[in-house]
Amino acid sequence: MILEVGPILDLLMHGNQLKRTNRTGWGQRGVPLAESVADHSYGVAYAALVLAELIDEPLDLAAVLAMAVLHDLPESLTTDIPPSVWRLLPDGAKASAERDALNRIVDHTPVEPRLVAWWEEMRQNSTAEARLVHDADKLDLYLQALVYEHHTGNRQLAEFWQKSPHFHFRQSQALYDELRRRRVA
Repeated sequence: MILEVGPILDLLMHGNQLKRTNRTGWGQRGVPLAESVADHSYGVAYAALVLAELIDEPLDLAAVLAMAVLHDLPESLTTDIPPSVWRLLPDGAKASAERDALNRIVDHTPVEPRLVAWWEEMRQNSTAEARLVHDADKLDLYLQALVYEHHTGNRQLAEFWQKSPHFHFRQSQALYDELRRRRVA
């Protein structure tokens, strides 16, 4: 089998683009030098790795980490569009746009079927691995909000703490509860 390196290199460039794609929600709230989508993806993967060790059920760690790394890959094309914008679009528009973007990113690569399968598993949230990644995604968001509040003094992030998120695992909930406690302390 001859490997076509062009499509693989293009795929890798999309991952690299995430290093230059800032998370827009932080900037909208006055956070200077906000994290990139790649920074966030690393935080999600790291949180997922730690959470996987705390969960009392067997997990496919490779699937967990793959989903964590891939979860925002479509943003290399869509950019990081904040929830305030997605809420203005028709139901399903976000999922459809991200699915189309992912398909364009992985198209004509030998890894396409597996990457799409992991991404779809994460989107469907029907496995323990996917639920753990969703928990890690939320935990990284709140951890970053706490860091920004404590290290930059930014008080425009209070809205993040007004509504408690739903976590799938009690261990994730316990970590979130401790984040809230530390925020008040």
